[in-house]
Amino acid sequence: MRSCFVLILLLVVTSMAVGQPNPDTLWTRTYGGSGDDRAVSIQQTTDGGYVVAGRTQSFGAGGDDYFVVKTDAHGDTLWTRTFGGLGDDRATSILQTTDGGYVVAGWTASFGAGNGDLYVVKTDVEGDTLWTRTYGGIRQDEAWSVQQTTDDGYVIAGLTWSFGAGYYGFYVVKINAQGDTLWTRTFGGNSGDYAYSIQQTTDGGYGVAGWTESFGAGLSDFYVVKTDEQGDTLWTQTYGGSNTDEAWSIRQTSDSGYVIAGQTRFLVHGPTDCYVVKTDGQGDTLWTRTYGGSNMDVAQSIQQTSDGGYVISGYTDSFGAGNDDSYVVKTGSQGDTLWTRTYGGIGDDWAGSIQQTSDGGYVIAGYTNSFGAGGRDFYVVKTGPDELAASQLHILQPSSFSLSAYPNPFNPSTQIAYSLPRAGIVSLTVSNLLGQTVQIAYSLPRAGIVSLTVSNLLGQTVAVVVDEIQTAGTHTISFDGS
Repeated sequence: MRSCFVLILLLVVTSMAVGQPNPDTLWTRTYGGSGDDRAVSIQQTTDGGYVVAGRTQSFGAGGDDYFVVKTDAHGDTLWTRTFGGLGDDRATSILQTTDGGYVVAGWTASFGAGNGDLYVVKTDVEGDTLWTRTYGGIRQDEAWSVQQTTDDGYVIAGLTWSFGAGYYGFYVVKINAQGDTLWTRTFGGNSGDYAYSIQQTTDGGYGVAGWTESFGAGLSDFYVVKTDEQGDTLWTQTYGGSNTDEAWSIRQTSDSGYVIAGQTRFLVHGPTDCYVVKTDGQGDTLWTRTYGGSNMDVAQSIQQTSDGGYVISGYTDSFGAGNDDSYVVKTGSQGDTLWTRTYGGIGDDWAGSIQQTSDGGYVIAGYTNSFGAGGRDFYVVKTGPDELAASQLHILQPSSFSLSAYPNPFNPSTQIAYSLPRAGIVSLTVSNLLGQTVQIAYSLPRAGIVSLTVSNLLGQTVAVVVDEIQTAGTHTISFDGS
């Protein structure tokens, strides 16, 4: 069984953008105790709730422990779990897996071979441990990103001081579904190179992003390594100027290119701005954008949204109510700002992870010392639907057939939109069927007979989900692949 869907789209999108206000806050939640608790990763789960991961000093066995919070759709806690030992253990990435459970990655000073090792915990749907593994050598090794792969295994990216050419190098570990190592790779030069984000790409390989002090134009530069499915290098690229540029997040985009987000510093000791680079499939730059004000502004997470644009989260010292505030920027497909929002109070508030949710809104996770029970607490913000993004999907009086899906490939869900100038048959090809729900949205300029079928890669019909006369307007249905 494969771990993600890939849609082969038969048409291309055409859309009309209409300006709308940015989304309203539906709720905020804090989680934690009297100590220091910091969230860095969030994902919407198949039950409509959320899972959040980071580190805690309020609970657990040691100084820092992995801290995982599972909530319902309203942010109310269903369960919490800690993982770790007597040393420091810090979770940096979590995702729901195809079996309904979770995989959590970070690093540990409690277990393993060295001062720090990559530490991966696999749980069932209730958060109970199925297995744990450590990876690394006798020095410091850290995991910052984990993804489930199409063979039901996992790929982990981070940094290593135990292996490689420099004092730190990009470190990628490929494991099977039981956590056994299949291969490892290091990338970088004679100085420091730090990987913070990885994604499997549509060709079965991987895109890895972070920053490098070994190559490039400045003190540090965005550094992207594209590999094949065995982790062998296909190409590398650096992006940045003469000072420091640091990348935290990479995503493959619907045009098979990449978008990378982080921070850039124009002056050696000056403030930073959020920095986004959009590339084609070979890593060649299509455009770059900066966002921020006169102080420190950092992008930590980026995702392509259902309208073909992007949403970025991080923190800002230029805007908002406190010292730092959680900072969200929504852009169009060319990186132009559509709206910005800050969240937080008079203390420090920081957003490390953002995801567009199935209702068209966003969920943002980080930490706060403006609110909550302790010095810092997990801080989650849920917004309502993004009316601007929705308006870009709504097509008025379409003159041609169009179809789009963002993101693609996807796990566990994607937004699929299409328009019909007249009644007709639309066929979507799905590479695997895991029983997960796919939201399908479409619009009609007038009433007509609509037939929507789903077929597999062999051309066999899997389901007929619509076959009826429907009125003009926008329609949304659910397809259950089970």
